[in-house]
Amino acid sequence: FLDPSYLFLKMRAIPSLYSIISTDAQPKHDARFYSTCFMGGVLSCGTTHTAICPLDLVKCRRQTNPTLYKNLIDGLKQISKEGWNRNGLYRGWQPTFYGYAMQGFFKFGGYEMFKDFYINLMGEERAKNYKNTVYLAASASAEFFADIFLCPMEATKVRIQTSPAEMNFPNKLMPAIREITGAEGVKALWKGLVPLWCRQIPYTMVKFATFENIVGLFYRFLLTKPRESYSKATQLTVTFASGYIAGVFCALVSHPFDSCVSKMNNSAEKISMLQAMKVLGWKGCWNGLGTRILMIGTLTGLQWWIYDTWKTACGYPSSGGH
Repeated sequence: FLDPSYLFLKMRAIPSLYSIISTDAQPKHDARFYSTCFMGGVLSCGTTHTAICPLDLVKCRRQTNPTLYKNLIDGLKQISKEGWNRNGLYRGWQPTFYGYAMQGFFKFGGYEMFKDFYINLMGEERAKNYKNTVYLAASASAEFFADIFLCPMEATKVRIQTSPAEMNFPNKLMPAIREITGAEGVKALWKGLVPLWCRQIPYTMVKFATFENIVGLFYRFLLTKPRESYSKATQLTVTFASGYIAGVFCALVSHPFDSCVSKMNNSAEKISMLQAMKVLGWKGCWNGLGTRILMIGTLTGLQWWIYDTWKTACGYPSSGGH
């Protein structure tokens, strides 16, 4: 079902959605198209998550040891004294890059393939009437597989970033993996898979479905001419703006859960999610929302912008709203 040639042959039954003859507005979805999307996901997710590695480093350390730093700025100042290399602010950058590059590969490329698959499965008319169902199902399916490949790198990254200095835990990727698997077995790399699914799948569903709809609104109400009549710069501006807005919704959806997880990690006692919610209260669950919106909005906007920049450079139209 995931073979590109199979999907392309199935699409011939619905030429009104996917033309056999490639045009600027609607290219054929063949192996070249899917490979472009896969590589775009690698570039967009791998680069952005690696860029914010210092922020992630401080966050992870504060969650495991809340007394280590006073706040984000204090953490960055202290760690920066160790330098910018893998021992300092970019400690754990290798599993971060490889993990999120693989996640982006399956998230973005898989989304395009699953979207086409579900359109063919539902049929043209039903897909038109239930487009959000297609977006949500495709993004959830893609993220399911993406997290399987992200999980071992995420586990390794956290161990590299949070292990005390006296443990002399390796700061390079392969030695760290060997250290973990040698002591706990290979299964240790995937022990956080289910929580990762619970966090990432709803997040990704909101990320893709919201983006698709916002792009559609842009070209329906603000830029009403055919999309291909606008410059690539204009199309990419729409992409970034739509991605940023989608990131705001992602932050809103995930923030209470993220706050509770941080509270659980910051507590000296073992508490459940429901207990953390009771301790924080409704208002406490939304503390720090502004900072999270800024970070997630910018990250999501940049990911979509990098992804579409790559796509348009390869001769394809920008994403969303089709």
